Amino acid sequence: MITILCVEDEADIRKLVVEELNEAGFATLEAANGQEALETILSKWPDIVITDISMPIMDGHQLLAEIQVNHPQFSNIPFILLTALTDRENMLTGLRAGAADYLTKPIDFDILLAKVSGCVTRIENDKAAGRAF
Repeated sequence: MITILCVEDEADIRKLVVEELNEAGFATLEAANGQEALETILSKWPDIVITDISMPIMDGHQLLAEIQVNHPQFSNIPFILLTALTDRENMLTGLRAGAADYLTKPIDFDILLAKVSGCVTRIENDKAAGRAF
């Protein structure tokens, strides 16, 4: 079963995302900020991370950079940035840093699940091809 870590500082939004993912058949983990997410990634190794950008303690860009630079064994985990930051520069910053995708709020759950499905397909293809994940 695919496990998805949802990182969102707003509890109501996090709860909605987790409910949608659970209803779609995914296992979920939760974190309220990037630091909690980092600890969860290092201890639980989720298959996909959906993270807000603007959060206290450690934001989504910092979390992605921390994984890419200091924890390369986790760098293949697809990150989907889910944010209210709709400007082109934030989108480009996230994608250039290695995010698999970028989705803006308000959340369109059909699009979110389609993006997750794309990540799942890539994960399954990598595993079938014998590539380490």
